Amino acid sequence: MDLKENLKVVIGAGEHNNNPEWLQTQENELNLLRRVDWEDKFLPNSLEAVLAEHVWEHLTYEEGTEAAKICFDFLKPGGYIRCAVPDGFFPNEEYQEGVKVGGPGPKDHPAASHKIVHNYKTISSMFEEAGFNVTLLEYCDGNGKFHFNNWDEKKGFIYRSKRFDHRNQNGNLGFVSLIVDAVKPL
Repeated sequence: MDLKENLKVVIGAGEHNNNPEWLQTQENELNLLRRVDWEDKFLPNSLEAVLAEHVWEHLTYEEGTEAAKICFDFLKPGGYIRCAVPDGFFPNEEYQEGVKVGGPGPKDHPAASHKIVHNYKTISSMFEEAGFNVTLLEYCDGNGKFHFNNWDEKKGFIYRSKRFDHRNQNGNLGFVSLIVDAVKPL
């Protein structure tokens, strides 16, 4: 398969393939911070979309901005990054303990390598610094109020979201993500 022809890419796909029509990648194949990985697989301005569900929190703010700049160079004008991260403004103590920088416990815990817990302001400014226009899809404001703007899962399915996460039932939010579309201007 010539990867240069794939137009939609999942970063850090993990074991679940929630976007089967998309190219699934792992960090050892396509590192967000290694431009050479991108150059080996894609042409500049060639990708329609990049999806990253709970990946960007494993980068510092500065690394996240650099990764966004690399993605920007490989996205077509009008292309986008759909990014979901833990939400630093979600008012749930247990949730915040589980997603905090450095994680809640053992080194093998998924959150052990978290370097930042974003809120809608930090994630927006990070992508804007890289040149993107940001649309907030799901997020908590500074008062902890949850906001939802309808989004099309066919443009990048996010499991850890209001509609799809099994922990969110009967109108109660058990687990949310801060979800944005960062769009490369035309």
